[in-house]
Amino acid sequence: MNTHEKYMSRCIELAKKGAMEVSPNPMVGCVLVYGNKIIGEGYHEKYGETHAEVNAIRSVKDKKLLRKCTLYVSLEPCAHHGKTPPCSDLIVEKQIPKVVIGTVDPFAEVAGKGIEKLENNGIDVKLNVLKDECLELNKRFFTFHEKKRPFILLKWAQTSDGYIDIDRKAQHYGEPTWITGTDALIKVHQMRALEDAILVGTGTAEKDNPSLTVRLVEGKNPLRIILDRNLKLSPRLNLFDNSTETLVINSIKNEKKGNTELAKVDYSLEILPQILELLYKKEKLSLIVEGGRKLLQSFIDRGLWDEAHVYNGDLDFKAGVKAPKLKGEIVSTEIIGKDFLQIFRNSDQGS
Repeated sequence: MNTHEKYMSRCIELAKKGAMEVSPNPMVGCVLVYGNKIIGEGYHEKYGETHAEVNAIRSVKDKKLLRKCTLYVSLEPCAHHGKTPPCSDLIVEKQIPKVVIGTVDPFAEVAGKGIEKLENNGIDVKLNVLKDECLELNKRFFTFHEKKRPFILLKWAQTSDGYIDIDRKAQHYGEPTWITGTDALIKVHQMRALEDAILVGTGTAEKDNPSLTVRLVEGKNPLRIILDRNLKLSPRLNLFDNSTETLVINSIKNEKKGNTELAKVDYSLEILPQILELLYKKEKLSLIVEGGRKLLQSFIDRGLWDEAHVYNGDLDFKAGVKAPKLKGEIVSTEIIGKDFLQIFRNSDQGS
């Protein structure tokens, strides 16, 4: 690892501290280096508040050193007036001579304009240091702006013989069929806390009566989304407890009561693009699809997914509901108690 990579790695480490707090903004970290020593650092801490560059510059005790230092930042400094002033203007104002950037910002309001402003003011700019790592850091943000939809994560648990559920009768509705253990459940709740929205279909809502919250960990609840075409689901289900933001996709009406919103879509057309368009308008950067086989397979068949998180238990059902069929690249495997998690990435970049 060279010197530039060393300091950019620190930027990424800092940026991750903003997870769960900055969406729909990106996670960004910044350090200021003088004489091979970090003299200031900061990260984007909360949506709508000061950016990483501002926090890093403010942390420098001797401001005279700014004219002699190098600023490292994981994402191109903004050049537009949003909820805060442009960071590129501040860098120019402070006469920082060198800026090292992890990757260009895909957001149309920035997209190279920050770099252009810095270079037009005589600042030495170096690009694409640890670019792949910086892209991975903000994969949700990049997908949202480049594909005009949330980053989509599929999630399910399956038995060692490839089933996600038994064949259940109505008298067995109300509780999920547990395939994995408590450690895996905590991992799922940690995943939910990192994402903006979570979707289940009518069948899962009825059979499992899930809450789709993060009650086992610290963090914010994702937006709960339920498909209920004819608004036939029981109002006594946990999903309708009005405890957190909930969106009900239906064919009948638009309505909002407390934390629960009904959103009417056209069921004569494809539903998934309409859902994704709604989430794009709501500025939700990511979506977990945690429904049953039919819903999961519909996303897979249309290529509408970015990652799949598949939890594997050590049970055998021998019969029941088969797990979805998925083709993708396994990017990681993690042992979780008696279970293990495989993460797949969609290699079809057109999705």
